[in-house]
Amino acid sequence: MPKLVFIRHGQSEWNLKNLFTGWEDVNLSEKGVEEAKEAGRKLKEAGIEFDQAYTSVLTRAIKTLHFALEESGQLWIPEMKTWRLNERHYGALQGKNKADAAEKYGDEQVHIWRRSYDVLPPLLSADDEGSAANDRRYADLDPRIIPGGENLKVTLKRVIPFWEDHIAPDLLAGKNVIVAAHGNSLRALTKYIEQISDEDIMNVEMATGQPVVYDLDDKLNIVNKEKL
Repeated sequence: MPKLVFIRHGQSEWNLKNLFTGWEDVNLSEKGVEEAKEAGRKLKEAGIEFDQAYTSVLTRAIKTLHFALEESGQLWIPEMKTWRLNERHYGALQGKNKADAAEKYGDEQVHIWRRSYDVLPPLLSADDEGSAANDRRYADLDPRIIPGGENLKVTLKRVIPFWEDHIAPDLLAGKNVIVAAHGNSLRALTKYIEQISDEDIMNVEMATGQPVVYDLDDKLNIVNKEKL
């Protein structure tokens, strides 16, 4: 019975500062490093051994994966990085303080931008200096698919092809898989595999640094879900 483990990256420096982060590449805070290491210790204690790891192309997720695997004695396993597991793009909100945004736009509007399924944030133009189009890690992507802002619906749309092409085939082959990513890319995957409604997904939270373990059957139905 294959296992699938999700870990949201540990607290980042911008989480600590209460800033919208999205595709901005920021590091883990000291607390975030310890959260990632503790996740690895929990995985080791649970005796979970992995065959394949996946993460985004953003530092906070990559380091979380590496700290967790190092603590569990599995830093050697194959890993793949992909932009498809990036956090959702927060558009023109990226780098803005969440409290300041709430004061400017209202608490309800900011909550909708953060948690709704299909409402887009204010978009970032492609010629803005903060656009991902200027980041060489996305140089091989068709510029037309580099977002100026995303909601969870759009995030799910870009995550699912990676699930179908890589994660699901690994699980169907009986491999144990770990995915270290972000609050919203993991919310999107959680919505998909747990078949959560558009309305209910607004209330789903992903705690930083906490492994979520799924036991799956041979058709990838959930047999058991556990938070370590």
